[in-house]
Amino acid sequence: MSQFWSDIVKNLTPYVPGEQPQNREYVKLNTNENPFAPSPKVIEAIDHFDRTLLKRYPDPEATKLRQSIADFYNKPLNQIFVGNGSDEVLAHSFFAFFKKAKPIAFPDITYSFYPVYANLYNIDAIEFPVQDDFSIDVNSISENTDGIILPNPNAPTSKYLEPAEIKTLLKKHPNKVVIIDEAYIDFGGESAVNLVDEFENLLVIQTFSKSRSLAGLRIGFAIGQPHLIEALQRVKNSFNSYPIDQLAIVAGQAAMQDVDYFQSCCDQVIQTRAWTHTQLQALGFECIESKANFILAKPLKHDAEKVYLDLKENGVLVRYFKDSKISDYLRISIDTQSNMKTLIDVLKSVL
Repeated sequence: MSQFWSDIVKNLTPYVPGEQPQNREYVKLNTNENPFAPSPKVIEAIDHFDRTLLKRYPDPEATKLRQSIADFYNKPLNQIFVGNGSDEVLAHSFFAFFKKAKPIAFPDITYSFYPVYANLYNIDAIEFPVQDDFSIDVNSISENTDGIILPNPNAPTSKYLEPAEIKTLLKKHPNKVVIIDEAYIDFGGESAVNLVDEFENLLVIQTFSKSRSLAGLRIGFAIGQPHLIEALQRVKNSFNSYPIDQLAIVAGQAAMQDVDYFQSCCDQVIQTRAWTHTQLQALGFECIESKANFILAKPLKHDAEKVYLDLKENGVLVRYFKDSKISDYLRISIDTQSNMKTLIDVLKSVL
């Protein structure tokens, strides 16, 4: 019945999320979720939440949640924007900053929602190639653009850009918005938030889904100078004035305030990632150095897609991409030490 669809819908190629199979229990290493439960303070905040408040609309500005983010990063409240997961924040950002005459630019191997948003909003886009080692050369990005977006660390490659390179990028493109998507920054990188006050064209986007174990609540945020935040607010209030629900506000606030738990979980992921990297190399994998909560690994003597299927058959899910540049690789999320040991044991049996 597609005759009822608009022409825009007919031409969409939607984002494809990682598998969420229901047919059996898996060791799930395919969607980069945090292996640890949310902070005990989050659980306590939810337990003590006054359910009768659910009859009321939430604070449209999510002020308490925004203030907790502002306090964590030592920024004023008017530099903070929140949305339903970083994907919604990204969507608003594409509409707010990228619907202009010239195309936007992003890497040819990157988060696959970027081309989806560009298509949805009818934004021209050019892809600049990553290097042979999957690194990004900021000097290779065309100046004939009206915006730049890239993840740091990049997904799915895990490659990381040092702050000095981000600074070079911002200086080369002072008259366009540069978005740094930092979904994985807490697993070993340094955030570009520290550059926000220096560069009026920088917007940094992060999520509660990874390092704060709240993928199921959908909270994302952006940090930038007030003129950028105002643009996002204008888009949000033209789309959905109440994006963050009552429960997400109190849970997100508690998550931001429990700094010790947050740091402990990140440290454990980093340690397990290093162990997994060593084990994979011993099994004949080439691993990209990672500062994310996943590893991009290439089986040197085996077909990557077959290894993915063999792992799935044996109850372990990893992510396989058919893109030609990374079709020889598997993306493996870092989970508990026990589950990563299961991965290694299964690999030993199937290789």
